[in-house]
Amino acid sequence: MATTFDITPEKEGSVLNYFWRQLTQTPAEVTGVDLSKRVAIVTGSNVGIGLECGRQLLDLGLSKLILAVRNISKGEAAAVELFKERNLEQDAIEVWELDYSSYDSVMSFADQAKGLERLDIVILNAGIMTTEMKINPNTGHEETIQTNYLSTSLLTILLIPVLKAKRAAASPPGRITITSSDTAAWARLDNKESPLLASFDKPGNIDMTNRTFVSKLLGQLFLVELAKRVPSSVVVVNAATPMMVHDSEISRDTAQSLVGKIAEVFRRRIGYTSAVGARMIVDAAVNHGEETHGQYLGLQKLKPMAPIIYSPGGERLGELLWKETLEEFSFAQVEDIIKEISR
Repeated sequence: MATTFDITPEKEGSVLNYFWRQLTQTPAEVTGVDLSKRVAIVTGSNVGIGLECGRQLLDLGLSKLILAVRNISKGEAAAVELFKERNLEQDAIEVWELDYSSYDSVMSFADQAKGLERLDIVILNAGIMTTEMKINPNTGHEETIQTNYLSTSLLTILLIPVLKAKRAAASPPGRITITSSDTAAWARLDNKESPLLASFDKPGNIDMTNRTFVSKLLGQLFLVELAKRVPSSVVVVNAATPMMVHDSEISRDTAQSLVGKIAEVFRRRIGYTSAVGARMIVDAAVNHGEETHGQYLGLQKLKPMAPIIYSPGGERLGELLWKETLEEFSFAQVEDIIKEISR
């Protein structure tokens, strides 16, 4: 965490500053990168930002794209769309099933990735926004935390040794880029003590908008702890925000309420298209270097994460979250994976 910024985390994380950036800045198209012979995985890639990330990677010459989706038929429709737009080899796009509601699916996906000849880039973009609290019947955890934090984190860890093993000779370390959000800075955490993860499963009158923010904060805390243990010479793991977009479909559930409908009008007026938002995710995945390991990017440059992360309390919270997360994933022997990678 030795990186210095030209703005304080508090100012960068303010609501006013967020909307100022949204209204006054637009990320550039990603160009000047040759991804020929490289292989990438993009999750949540049948629509919105994930689909646009895949499109932009292909336009940079990517040789093989894995569309990781929950619904195979929708993924195949996305693949047809991508094939129509460009002259690609017949095997340039594959559609693989990945269901974040199931740990078995996450582990099966990681095992399938071991069969690739090489793997260079992973963009973990899948995520949800919901209007009501639901408990995942497979894991017992609240769905937003399950999808946006737990399954994303498990897949991150499981794919690190795959990226290491499938790294081509003379190639730079593989890259994992996680789609994050500036809203992590706005998260309200009512509980910062153990048990932390279990506290999100308690029934009650839950503010699900805040729960989404919390899931993104947990992801940033996890990233910091992961980078302490996994060297950038093995794999570079970073996070990036696409900022506000108006056509990604992530808000399809929340847009059904009156407040959601009003928010959608506002979103359409000032939000980027998914194609523009995806530029920031793709930039984090193909540009920059090891200086982005364990860091967060926005508008195609390094930026502070949520202010709490830089406080003593945030450090303790990160350590607690890391401990509980590894305990949650004990069935996958992730602690052994981390130890092996760190050698």
